[in-house]
Amino acid sequence: MTSKNINWKNRENLPFRLRPAGKDYLWGGRRLKEDFSKEIELSPLAETWECSTHPDGPSIVASGIYEGMSLREVLAEHPEYMGKSHVDKDGLPILIKFIDAKADLSVQVHPDDAYARKHEGGALGKSEMWYVLDAQRDTDIIYGFRHEMDRQTLRESLENGTVGRYLQKVPIQKDDVFYIPAGQVHAIGAGALMAEIQESSNLTYRMFDYNRLDKNGKPRPLHIEKAVEVVDLGGAAEPRQPLRVLKFKRGYATELLCRCKYFQTERMLLNTERWREGAAFGTGEASFKVLLCTEGVGTLAGEENSLPFIKGDCIFVPADSAPLRLHGKGKLLVVGC
Repeated sequence: MTSKNINWKNRENLPFRLRPAGKDYLWGGRRLKEDFSKEIELSPLAETWECSTHPDGPSIVASGIYEGMSLREVLAEHPEYMGKSHVDKDGLPILIKFIDAKADLSVQVHPDDAYARKHEGGALGKSEMWYVLDAQRDTDIIYGFRHEMDRQTLRESLENGTVGRYLQKVPIQKDDVFYIPAGQVHAIGAGALMAEIQESSNLTYRMFDYNRLDKNGKPRPLHIEKAVEVVDLGGAAEPRQPLRVLKFKRGYATELLCRCKYFQTERMLLNTERWREGAAFGTGEASFKVLLCTEGVGTLAGEENSLPFIKGDCIFVPADSAPLRLHGKGKLLVVGC
């Protein structure tokens, strides 16, 4: 359906909660169940795909008139909910996750859009950002190479298991932000609890997996040749935390965490007692927004409707929403594109 076929003023574009899809990758733990009340019968629970129209893990509408439908089904029926900037797309251009790394993730890299379109059947590539929700004292991430590499050295180091000597490790702590462009070698270390915002893609080229075995006793597949083709071989500067400026208004404050060509992520600190004192919130005709509650409780309310939320909840706000207000005591990520 094209934007010319849509009656933009004839729809119920109210916000609704989402229920995530879960993933039981071998490096996961229990914190998504214990800290975020995710009632998913998987063990371990490594990831929850909170806002997703990707066929590998679509999220489900958990409130309102579309409850029980997949988000992908709702947006196929109402593409205007994505907004005029995205209405001709097949599903959302972004995917939002929680990640619990009880053990180290594999050393990996993602292709860019051009490579994915050419070699992966037209799929999107994958650039992403991480927001650190919690981290143990000794937790780090892998972010790029320490020095410039060449493909032969990289390939040999992957084959003989010595790639670790070339990888840059960066200590992390709660509230850190990292942008991981396509082509950047990376890995999340054990002890990290993350929110991830990314392109809507499930393309990962696994380079090194510490010789681990899956639940069937077999090594997980590696994608060395593709990884070597797409990886950025340059030495990466150690990432610095971006300058973040809190903008205060009565009852709340906001700060920009990350802005790139694929998405924008802000953090909102909410501290209000009454609805009338809440943060004015809404969307224009151009695009939707997604709210991810990382701490506390609150309510997203209009004149006649209200949607309570708690830590771990994810809310989809369709494009061109009615005027809304956020009130409560909590912290949220606000994602748009």
